[in-house]
Amino acid sequence: MGQPTGDAALGLERGKVRLVPYQSVWPELFEAEAARLRFLAGPALERIEHVGSTAISRMDSKPIVDLMACVLDMPAATALIPLFESNGYEYRPDDSWPERVFLARGPRIARTHHLSLTVQDSTFWADHLLFRDYLRENPPEVFAYCALKRDLARRFPDDRRAYTDAKKVFVRRVLLAARGAI
Repeated sequence: MGQPTGDAALGLERGKVRLVPYQSVWPELFEAEAARLRFLAGPALERIEHVGSTAISRMDSKPIVDLMACVLDMPAATALIPLFESNGYEYRPDDSWPERVFLARGPRIARTHHLSLTVQDSTFWADHLLFRDYLRENPPEVFAYCALKRDLARRFPDDRRAYTDAKKVFVRRVLLAARGAI
C-alpha cells in the first residue's frame, strides 16, 4: 500500500494528537497551499515558509501542514484575517504567541493546515526557521525528536496543549544548539 496522496495525507481533529510517518507528498501540499495563499493575498505575503514537522524529512508528524508567512507588520496580518476566513481558514485569536496571527484550515474534525502570519524580524519567525533548519541538518536530532513526540502522543492523545508544552525543553535545547550556545 502506497502513501496517501493529496488531502488524504492530511487531517486531524482539533485538540487531538496523532502522529503519522513522514509523507513524501507533504512538501507538494505545502507548495499548493502556498500558491493558493499567494494568489489570494498577493504582495501582502512577502514570503511563505514550510515549517513544523511536515517540513522535515523522516519526521513523524501530526498530519497538518504548517505554513508561516511574512507580512509587513502586525496590522497587515490582522487585515488579512477576513480574506483567509472567507477562504476556508478559521482565525484562532486565543493563541499564545503575541508575535503572530494564527489561522487553521479545514473543519474542526479534520484540520489540514495551520497558517502563522508574522513579521520577518520577529522571534517567532527566526526561531521557527532556526529549529527547522537545524533538524534538517542533524538527523540524530530528528530521531530523538521523533522518539519524544511518539512518547508524548501516547501520553497525551486528547490534550494538544500538554503535548506541545512537554516538547518545550527539547525545542529550547535545539535552539540553543543551533545558536552555538551549547
